[in-house]
Amino acid sequence: MTPASTAALPDVEDVRDAVAGDRAAFQRLYRRHVDRVHGAVLRLAGYDHARAEDLTQDAFVRAWQKLAEFRHESAFGTWLYRLAVNVALMDIRARKAAPVGYMDENALPEQADTPFCAAEREELERAIGALPPRARAVLVLHDIEGWKHEDISRELDMAVGTSKAQLHRARALLRKLLGETA
Repeated sequence: MTPASTAALPDVEDVRDAVAGDRAAFQRLYRRHVDRVHGAVLRLAGYDHARAEDLTQDAFVRAWQKLAEFRHESAFGTWLYRLAVNVALMDIRARKAAPVGYMDENALPEQADTPFCAAEREELERAIGALPPRARAVLVLHDIEGWKHEDISRELDMAVGTSKAQLHRARALLRKLLGETA
């Protein structure tokens, strides 16, 4: 048995018990998965810690409400992560975050002028948090969470080409932000 399959066993048992109403089993699921969920939501919330806490709690409330609908077609952690990301994306939509507009490419410095270097975590978080919400969502989902453009385009209701263009612009804006603050 692989480490991944043995790690999934407690989830299977705890999900079964939680569906039957065992709150302690759900608490174990919460403790096992809260760090990953919070991390993804925090990045999508632009490092707004208070909003990320609220969204994390919303995600777990929704998970509790929808637990009986979990079909075990994927790992519970995968299902929960996807649900949490959807909660964060719905928050972005509810705040009526404007799509990334077309930026004047000439206003951005050349890459050689401001090379993207390893920034301290806090500086990088601040720069990502300063991105427009939808640009931040594309950047986080693609570059940090590892999503494909096809999945991002479905979730954010945009064309695949638009997702790619927004990622390019988000990266350029991030380089510019880091160059200005470095």
